[in-house]
Amino acid sequence: MDDRQRRVTEALVASCGRTYAEEAGITLRDTPQPLYRTLVLASLLSARIRASVAVATARALYDAGLRDPRGMAESPRRRRIDALGAGGYRRYDERTATQLADGARLLTERWGGDLRRMRDEAGGDLARLRTLLRELPGIGPAGADIFLREVQRVWPGTAPYLDGKALSGARRLGLPEDAGRLTELAGDTEPAVLAAALVRAALDRRVAEDVLEAAG
Repeated sequence: MDDRQRRVTEALVASCGRTYAEEAGITLRDTPQPLYRTLVLASLLSARIRASVAVATARALYDAGLRDPRGMAESPRRRRIDALGAGGYRRYDERTATQLADGARLLTERWGGDLRRMRDEAGGDLARLRTLLRELPGIGPAGADIFLREVQRVWPGTAPYLDGKALSGARRLGLPEDAGRLTELAGDTEPAVLAAALVRAALDRRVAEDVLEAAG
């Protein structure tokens, strides 16, 4: 194993080793509410807006009581818009307010509000699961990838999930663009944590530069 790459990986995890769900205050478990909150976070993160704003908005939605699909679907539109605005998500608030309600409604009607039922419908086929996620309004290719990166912590059958964005972070750091080699370099670090750290390096050149400097 390349010693330089190992040091870079260790520096990356030390600097950026937290998932976006953790940052949003979500204690991720394999239960309906935290899975749904992570889905909402993934939808917010997939827009062309700063990750910090998306995280703050996920917290604002939770504080407004919009914590599960049924509550989201039945909430007044004004409450959703106000919560989005409170988090700083103003550029997309009207459209996102509609997508959140429509997505919650579909999730409730088709899968009983439980993303585990969607996972079970996919039957272990990751491509199928990704397709099912994209049937939800507001979840495109990027949103599906973000969700799967995060939930691999509690859905080990999806791990290691290192998508194109994570691998672009690896490339910026001079690390191998291969999930198996990256997880080997990361040792005991959870794939979800590694993926989030790599994404942060992909999104912010300064993060990558600081990691490379710390690695010596």
